[in-house]
Amino acid sequence: MAPQTLKYTTKLAGKRVLILGGTSGIGFCVAEAALEHGADVIISSSHAAKVTKSIARLQDAYPELTGRAQAVSGYPCDLADSAALEANLTRLLEQATDGGKRKLHHVAFTAGNALQLPALQDLAVDAVHAAGTVRFLAPTILAKILPQYMDRSPDNSFTVTGGAAAQRPSAGWSVMAAYAAGTEGLVRGLALDLKPIRVNIVSPGPVHTELFDGFGEIRDAVLEAFKEKSLTGAVGRPEDVAEAYIYIMKDRYITGSCVASNGGSVLA
Repeated sequence: MAPQTLKYTTKLAGKRVLILGGTSGIGFCVAEAALEHGADVIISSSHAAKVTKSIARLQDAYPELTGRAQAVSGYPCDLADSAALEANLTRLLEQATDGGKRKLHHVAFTAGNALQLPALQDLAVDAVHAAGTVRFLAPTILAKILPQYMDRSPDNSFTVTGGAAAQRPSAGWSVMAAYAAGTEGLVRGLALDLKPIRVNIVSPGPVHTELFDGFGEIRDAVLEAFKEKSLTGAVGRPEDVAEAYIYIMKDRYITGSCVASNGGSVLA
């Protein structure tokens, strides 16, 4: 009997996938899932030590899958420095593609940073600008330079990350609701500007990642409050939300679209 030919779980086999924010949370789970689908994975984070540690985690978890040459690699990239943003992203893409010789097939932008915005009445222009550097400016500049490192083909994709705040903002989060909504608009524009490369956005609701550790003593209360707002009675898990990014990579007919994974929290 001839070996079984698999059409679906092999769609990413041998593809090169770059994940910005790939050392923790949703991004790390996207890296795991891409490896399981046979892709070569490049992860990035602002801290070199986190990149090294995360590569080791992936190698320990998947010794057979990461035994291939260049199956998993990573490079640091500071996305918070707006003045050096384009230079930093260009350096990352040069490293990830061996100077453009080994082009990317998929890019997932899951990077974020901790936000402590002041109340609306205390907001300053600098704080508003800083809040959008990683989440909005970075994917915009990345889109500008990406065609030099990715062939224009519907087989290839660029996926960014938004948030449920675009549909249901919380009090005190006006600025982030604006950036979340703006990112959805950005994606629709980029789908036209980068065509036929596919550009999409994943919009998660509350997801239980390492960021919740920053809530300290009120962490459990915050998690419980999010559960109450969810139709599923649960807070999202990064390994579940990661499936949205893998789906977008595999579906060569989806572009300019938003895939939401929020437990129905925008309806509650």
